[in-house]
Amino acid sequence: MENQYNKTITACFVGYIVQAVVNNFTPLLFLFFQRSYHIPLSQITLLVTFNFGIQLLVDLVSVGFVDKIGYRASMIMAHVLAAAGLILLTILPEVLPSPFAGILIAVMIYAVGGGLLEVLVSPVVEACPSDNKEKAMSMLHSFYCWGYAGVVLLSTLFFHVAGIGNWKILALIWALIPIGNAFAFASVPMAPLIEDGESGLQLKELFRLKIFWVLLVMMICAGASEQAVSQWASTFAEKGLGISKTAGDLAGPLAFALLMGTSRLFYGRYGDRIDLDRFMVYSCCLCILSYLGISLLPMPQLSLAACAVCGLSVGIMWPGTFSKASAALPRGGTAMFALLALSGDIGCSGGPTLVGMVSGALGDDLKMGVLAGILFPVLLLAGVILCGKTKKEIIKNS
Repeated sequence: MENQYNKTITACFVGYIVQAVVNNFTPLLFLFFQRSYHIPLSQITLLVTFNFGIQLLVDLVSVGFVDKIGYRASMIMAHVLAAAGLILLTILPEVLPSPFAGILIAVMIYAVGGGLLEVLVSPVVEACPSDNKEKAMSMLHSFYCWGYAGVVLLSTLFFHVAGIGNWKILALIWALIPIGNAFAFASVPMAPLIEDGESGLQLKELFRLKIFWVLLVMMICAGASEQAVSQWASTFAEKGLGISKTAGDLAGPLAFALLMGTSRLFYGRYGDRIDLDRFMVYSCCLCILSYLGISLLPMPQLSLAACAVCGLSVGIMWPGTFSKASAALPRGGTAMFALLALSGDIGCSGGPTLVGMVSGALGDDLKMGVLAGILFPVLLLAGVILCGKTKKEIIKNS
């Protein structure tokens, strides 16, 4: 029974690679778009905002239609939209009067696919029969990191060999991944999310639970803490630190992704021996220190090292909060997964946007923008502590 679902889980792993492509390929081209299409940094910031903004709208709307049309159809649609957006990214800027409008439309299309993937992939893996679902879930979230690292490394190598002016070829190559995975999801088996005879919690039931609200705030801060640095790492390294694009991409986003993935694999391997709350508290403290290092250390090499350390520190935040929610609310169903994804994407949109806005207001000073983003790991730390107290209250009252 379990073996037949291995292909399903593998397709879900690839789905997170698709999401990594959607979220992290275009930011590598920010400065190229700024120079070649004469787009100001303030408008470039909107690409990040709209990407995650559209994703969070999809997270919200998906509560009403995913259960109706089914997870298989929704998965296929998500991959088709992701591929379509990447393909249109190579066409629309050249044919529309405003290149920025063309880029924005393409981003919005693949953002719909990315939003659906965020809602769908985790519950599909959770539903698959397995002796160790926590291991599968940890592996799933680590694949976003490996996808992120692959996008940065392979894109950087491509730009170095073929020139960044040929980025459209690479965009079409990346589009082949969601196209292939759409065919995979057309045939793999899909397990039901809720056991027969049971029903998932409704929205009004979820909203009555104090711990659910705490978890939503934690997801916002987890997404913001991660993306506030990762979305600007390449631009920060190249422009803020005055080093080459190749060195910036490799030392910034790539190191960030690898250490984030390492953190998730570590907890997936040894999580049964480690208290999750304590691990998240230590991670939040390390994240705060890394934000200070990025912003205040005088040497570019040290600031880049702090970017990498930030990746290590945020690794547990998203899957850790997700695991806490799944354990606390086992009947959460599609509504819970969708709202957690919604909250995470609010953070993913708000974090980079805050950095960009503060940077723009201070003369494109990205260091000060990142310093403003320290708000998010501080709030997440408070959320972890409050969530622990809430859990103790529930245990005491029960």
